[in-house]
Amino acid sequence: MPTRAYAAQSATTPFEPFSFERRDPRANDVVIAIEHCGVCHSDLHTARSEWGGTIYPCVPGHEIVGTVTAVGGDVTKFAVGDVVGVGCMVDSCLTCPSCQEGLEQYCEKGFTGTYNGPAQEDGGNTYGGYSDQIVVREEFVLKIRHKREQLAAVAPLLCAGITTWSPLRHWKVGPGQKVGIVGIGGLGHMGIKLAKALGAHVVAFTTSPSKRDDAKALGADEVVVSRERSEMKAHTGSFDFILNTVAAPHDLDAFLALLKREGTMTLVGVPAEPHPSPSVGLLIFRRRSLAGSLIGGIAETQEMLDFCAEHDIVSDIEPIRIQQIETAYERMLKSDVKYRFVIDMASIKE
Repeated sequence: MPTRAYAAQSATTPFEPFSFERRDPRANDVVIAIEHCGVCHSDLHTARSEWGGTIYPCVPGHEIVGTVTAVGGDVTKFAVGDVVGVGCMVDSCLTCPSCQEGLEQYCEKGFTGTYNGPAQEDGGNTYGGYSDQIVVREEFVLKIRHKREQLAAVAPLLCAGITTWSPLRHWKVGPGQKVGIVGIGGLGHMGIKLAKALGAHVVAFTTSPSKRDDAKALGADEVVVSRERSEMKAHTGSFDFILNTVAAPHDLDAFLALLKREGTMTLVGVPAEPHPSPSVGLLIFRRRSLAGSLIGGIAETQEMLDFCAEHDIVSDIEPIRIQQIETAYERMLKSDVKYRFVIDMASIKE
């Protein structure tokens, strides 16, 4: 299936048009015409090989929304014309204990990423959503129930949404809890919206005083400038849960000290360099926990999408054409976006 895309041919060269062939649909495959694709910081890290292991040419994109154009003979959940999504995974072994529990993101044989594979069946590279179509096995396709005019803003839910939803659900965030969200960006802005919708008292942490009003508009009950010691101290020992979305090295102790006894801080950002080592005493003397979390399983992602549709939650986005991807990356490095770029894939025809 001839497919148009934009690809990075190396870590140092700009994106350019790229053509390749998607596989012909198998019996359990769904063919999707991509309409919108969110731009994740992981795309930038991978395209520029900042994490290493990038296979070129690289076609990023794992926040995909589109319309089904064909289905294989064994497909039962989807039909031509359905509006669907594809997130960070397109396959896993489906047989290991994690997969059997609906936690495909922790597949013990390794899940297949939507881009920069390797594919389960042959180990070949996978190409993502910076393209006009994709072929995905039925088990990894998700139903979208939002209004059509919201679809561009739905796309980032497939990564930013589930990355924040999964830890909020796993640590049972809900009414009566005080929850902190560290960082107000692509992930953090979704964390604020979701934690608030789950009924928690939400405190947003930012290093930028200028983001106070933005955080309040997103739903935060309180905003703390983390560089202000007096503001931080006022919250010592008061949080049930803190979701830390920051993907840059920083002092974790300042936030661990804010947790109640048996509180947890969960990290979802992966910095290029390690965080300073946290103080063991801060953990031991209050039985606090420091944890990590990775996206979510397919069932959990569907749960998140349905919850967001019911509560009219979408990401705050800036639409772009695919030809603007290099500019978007440069702006993303400067945190110059509120809060997620989304590519209008109709632009790939230009």
